Amino acid sequence: MHYIVFDLEWNQGKLGKKDRHHEQIPFEIIEIGAVKLDENKALVDRFQELIKPKVYRDMPQIIERMLHVNMKQLSQCRPFVQVCDDFLEWCGDDAVFCTWGNQDLLELQRNMQYFKMKPLEKGPFSYLDVQKLFSIDCEDGKSRRNLEYAIDFLRIEKKEEFHRASADAYYTAKVFEQLDKDVEQYCSYDVFTLPETKEQEIHKIFPGYSKYISRSFPDKASAMADKEVSSMRCYICDKNVHKKVRWFTPTGRFFIGVSQCPVHGYVKHKVRLRNHALYPSGSDCVYVDKTQKLIDEQKLAVILEKRDKVLEAQKKYQPVKRKKKQPKDQPKDQ
Repeated sequence: MHYIVFDLEWNQGKLGKKDRHHEQIPFEIIEIGAVKLDENKALVDRFQELIKPKVYRDMPQIIERMLHVNMKQLSQCRPFVQVCDDFLEWCGDDAVFCTWGNQDLLELQRNMQYFKMKPLEKGPFSYLDVQKLFSIDCEDGKSRRNLEYAIDFLRIEKKEEFHRASADAYYTAKVFEQLDKDVEQYCSYDVFTLPETKEQEIHKIFPGYSKYISRSFPDKASAMADKEVSSMRCYICDKNVHKKVRWFTPTGRFFIGVSQCPVHGYVKHKVRLRNHALYPSGSDCVYVDKTQKLIDEQKLAVILEKRDKVLEAQKKYQPVKRKKKQPKDQPKDQ
């Protein structure tokens, strides 16, 4: 097994150009940089190559200045498919991908799909988000810092300039080396390819919480009507338990509910309805990212307060039903 710590640089064309927001490939990869570590996190090899662009023929000056590379230099390089094929062969069959954040894996697969390459996997697969792991190991688990902040925090020597794929992959690897081995159990899941059936859906229990990733649904209503999505089982003992707070949405972006397990106490359920990167713009198709964790009475009180505010707002804006006017009695003929 090897850890493949990689970073990408990409171009999106000059501002104002018509092809700037190409829907299938909004960001075209122009450099791949990677570090290969063995199972003990010792450096084994490095990979770096610039890529000849095909989609965007211009580059914003800010990207040129940041990367110290221009389109003339890139025009002399190999195309994406050749470089990516070599990169994946270099990675090997036992690779565990590691990235700083989640966007690099998304853009790698989006570029691979655009150039009609074979997908990395047929469904969701786990990887290590070093940015998240750094937060879990060194901070509060919720904050997301930039790479240079982590380098300074861990007092790692700066030997190379930031904002080149090879250098950023190296620095990400140096951060990863210093993290506690136990944080690797907090893996992330890449959902570029969603589960196609219920059997392929992701059910994962982490220390302190659980995660469920669904197949796709045609719309939000269909998702929330699904038994697996709307259930409030205790994720520890897997039993159907008493619903303390029925599903409600504070913002419209997610739903919250609370159940009460007689053994493990209050369980908070949070359903996020997410659009997928592959769906056409404006599509209603969604998938579900559901998390569950134990909470105490104090956090339950906060949720109840939010729920009550939502209910009060709903009552306030409900249309008032007006009584129909009864027709007046017609005057009798004299």
